[in-house]
Amino acid sequence: MPSENLQEVRVFAPATVANVACGYDVLGFAIDKPGDEIVVRFSEEPGLKITQITGDEGKLPYAAEKNTAGVAALALLEHLGKSDLGLEMEIHKKMPFGSGLGSSAASSVGGAFAVNALLGEPLSRKELLPFVMKGELMADGAWHADNVGPSLLGGIVFIRDNESLDVSQLPVPEDLWATVVHPDIEVLTKEAREILPAKIRLSDVTKQVGNLGGLICGLMNDDYSLIGRSIEDVVAEPYRKQLIEGFSEAKAAALAAGALGFSISGAGPSVFALCHGEELAQKVGQAISEVFAGFDREHQVYCSRVNKTGVSVIS
Repeated sequence: MPSENLQEVRVFAPATVANVACGYDVLGFAIDKPGDEIVVRFSEEPGLKITQITGDEGKLPYAAEKNTAGVAALALLEHLGKSDLGLEMEIHKKMPFGSGLGSSAASSVGGAFAVNALLGEPLSRKELLPFVMKGELMADGAWHADNVGPSLLGGIVFIRDNESLDVSQLPVPEDLWATVVHPDIEVLTKEAREILPAKIRLSDVTKQVGNLGGLICGLMNDDYSLIGRSIEDVVAEPYRKQLIEGFSEAKAAALAAGALGFSISGAGPSVFALCHGEELAQKVGQAISEVFAGFDREHQVYCSRVNKTGVSVIS
């Protein structure tokens, strides 16, 4: 519990993998890195002011009401009846924009969580969810918690209903690792959504539901084989993969190297593989890296266990 005399809080909000292949808009998990750091401190001047933004290449606004971290923090302060409280916020972006790794979600989560921590944690993590959603809504215009949920709560999060934010944390097998690779390709979320068909065949819906149920059962029973058989997306991946140069080759390389499954992280362009164990995760990362290098594409590779902690105070 934060000290009553706390004057400043620095938090780290982790990146996330949304959809997880078969869970379009209803499933996501957190990873150890990359992520965003948010600093909040008391100020004598009334209101929330964003005083510093790094790593944004001039893309993020300083006006709190137009910034995802600021919007989430302002919504929380209004709820607590502390809109006039003097606060300063720093935002340190340590993950790429438009990456499919929940960049806006991490900022939104970090903003609200840092303010809540500085004020002595009047709300629980789960109670913060509606406020971090407001920041995410401003960023991409969609009300879905598959990025903010795991960044806030940690682990693997299932959203039964986005509108009511009926979310649950799923068990995470101890030796389940994720390999995430971000190729330097721009994929706009709007474009990635527009490319999807307006209607889906009943047979594809049936298969997708079966895969989602299989994945959940595999997680609950530490059944890595079932997890692997369930990491299949028949709804979004067949259309979105064309936006990511080298995707099919990377998927083939990852599976050949022993990955349990492989798909697109969120709207892309990042891709992910689930693996049984760290050694295999590193091997799969190397295999994917070699593919993107062959396309002369700059890229970043991240390997970690599923992050069970979510956003946390680091100082």
